[in-house]
Amino acid sequence: MKIHFLFGTETGSAEMLCEDIRDDLGDGFTCEITSMGEVDPATLDKDTFYMFVTSTYGNGDLPMVAQPFFDKMVDGTPDLSHVNFAIFGLGDMVFSETFAFGSKILMEQLLERGAKMVGERGIHDASSPDMPEDIAVPWAHDILGQLRAQAA
Repeated sequence: MKIHFLFGTETGSAEMLCEDIRDDLGDGFTCEITSMGEVDPATLDKDTFYMFVTSTYGNGDLPMVAQPFFDKMVDGTPDLSHVNFAIFGLGDMVFSETFAFGSKILMEQLLERGAKMVGERGIHDASSPDMPEDIAVPWAHDILGQLRAQAA
């Protein structure tokens, strides 16, 4: 299975989390990790499973690096009905009114464009004692288990 991790980050935490998940998955997958800022949503293909990992920036926005990807979805309105994805958000409950909104608004836009989401949106709270990988790695394994069940 080909998995493409697309991240949005200001500090590098989402990119590092993608690396942690990839490393834990083992050799049974072909994995690629790319900044969302380097990808046009219109180029997402049906033969790849996409895992989006993004933090939240400012007042509930996507990080600057993810904004071009998001803008192309809003402005270009690509048909993403062939795309399967999962999404994991990084946030901090200190900002409870906009907690993990970066991943929320991205998820909503992907769904609005017809993309099919597998599983629930994963979320890590930076105010919790848990490390992001302690939440994200089991979440990713659960998502892949759901994918396998769908394929069977």
